[in-house]
Amino acid sequence: MGKIVVTEFVSLDGVMEDPGGAEGFKHGGWTFEFDQGDEGNQFKLNETLEAEALLLGRVTYEGFAAAWPSMEDPVGFADKMNSMPKYVVSSTLENPEWNNSTVVSIDAVARLKDEVDGVILVGGSAQLAQSLIELDLVDELRLMVFPVVLGSGKRLFGEASDKRPLRLADSKTVGDGIVILTLERVRA
Repeated sequence: MGKIVVTEFVSLDGVMEDPGGAEGFKHGGWTFEFDQGDEGNQFKLNETLEAEALLLGRVTYEGFAAAWPSMEDPVGFADKMNSMPKYVVSSTLENPEWNNSTVVSIDAVARLKDEVDGVILVGGSAQLAQSLIELDLVDELRLMVFPVVLGSGKRLFGEASDKRPLRLADSKTVGDGIVILTLERVRA
């Protein structure tokens, strides 16, 4: 059975927009102002290598599809990103061209948990992450919380119809004061 894991870079005030600087956001690239350290880099590598599939929104998918196919690295991160199955939640994307990509509806995501054995990793994809949280489909949140207040931008948590209890499974500080929180969904 699959497990949906949402992994995000967030500021102290919950902003997740444009951490890498490719979207033209006022504070784009804000994560690069901090060193994640070896432990933070290893955390990101490990979570990618453990994933069986990616689940992305269209905007994040298009950004990844433009960047990853031409990347190479000695640790296998790019190979994993390019080879693993990718599911894109979109009503407008028709012909995904990045290796092993399939377009799905938000309604099909729950079935993916039955079809994929292991971690289904969601990175970025603000609207998708919010929808998955609202639909109670997220099994785990992994947040790299950066010690900065951005003041504006897309936030990870939007309006919700109800509370969603979580349990802190792990926390650690890496690099320049970045806190990694691993939170698990509390089931009734």
